[in-house]
Amino acid sequence: MLLKVTYTTRPGMREAFLEEILKKGIDQKVREEEGCLCYVYYCALQQENEVLLMEEWESEEHQKRHMEQAHMEDLKELKNRYVLDTKIEKMQRI
Repeated sequence: MLLKVTYTTRPGMREAFLEEILKKGIDQKVREEEGCLCYVYYCALQQENEVLLMEEWESEEHQKRHMEQAHMEDLKELKNRYVLDTKIEKMQRI
């Protein structure tokens, strides 16, 4: 299961959002979860308030369990503070 998550942060808050994710180790904790194949954040130079997250899971069940982890509550708190909008798209592997 491949997901593309696009976060639109509050103006000027993209770097602070990403720094908090790294500081709390959320990205590393997710990568250590069973069934996680990929979990990587990207920033586009053209969209200064946008963060792209690509994540891949062995199965939909693994991704559902991922959403129940304690560190996802930490991410939710960060999103409440820094993010205006979240768009999630299921992608197809080529």
